[in-house]
Amino acid sequence: MNYVVAIPSYNRAHNITEKVLYALQIGKVPASKVYIFVANNAQEIIYKEAVPRNMYNKIVVGKLGITNQRNFISDYFPEGQYIVSLDDDVSSLQTIRGGKYVHIHNLDVFFKDAYKTLKKEGLYLWGVYPTKSLMYMYNTVSTDLKFIPGFTHGYINRHLKELQMSTKAEGKEDIEQSILFYLMDGGVVRFNYVTPNQTQPRVGGLGKDRHEMNEKAATYMVKKYPDLVTIFHRKNGLTELKLARRPRV
Repeated sequence: MNYVVAIPSYNRAHNITEKVLYALQIGKVPASKVYIFVANNAQEIIYKEAVPRNMYNKIVVGKLGITNQRNFISDYFPEGQYIVSLDDDVSSLQTIRGGKYVHIHNLDVFFKDAYKTLKKEGLYLWGVYPTKSLMYMYNTVSTDLKFIPGFTHGYINRHLKELQMSTKAEGKEDIEQSILFYLMDGGVVRFNYVTPNQTQPRVGGLGKDRHEMNEKAATYMVKKYPDLVTIFHRKNGLTELKLARRPRV
């Protein structure tokens, strides 16, 4: 299976090695498959100085902003390329066994099996459960409309403008991506028994004030997809979106 791993990263040159790159290394993913996407030439220099050369194939100068970067990654690779996208703070993928979280040790096999599931289902996007929750995670694979979180997902690449996410959805671009693939293909694959071990937002990436960003994204999304998303607010005032229930088409 010829896949690539795309890692969008910003201002985390000194953390990416011990997080996602180490996870990929011990997960038997060849460094030749790993591409790190940075925002500009200055970031490229910093990353090349900080990241061991044997842990990746190439550092690519892409675009500033996570939405722009995700769109750039799709444009960068050819049509038909199977792309696995991981955020830079994902330190492992975990599943549930015996009521406890256990690490998925062979990520190479997991990524290949995920591709086989896409082909079997005739779909193009897969993802994992968005939060660590022993109460709500189940040993199921769903194909209806589900939220596919951007921090861990894979897709078969297509250069279609209908799949390009809007910068107006910044911070919630992964929800828009979930919707766009669902509308295009009639479903998305989610492994509800897999979730990442991931750090909380911090400096770099999207670790900024998310309140204003979320509110703007939510306003755009509700206007664009009024039948598919609704707004709710967390106790801390953070604006969030909830996907409507829609079956596999």
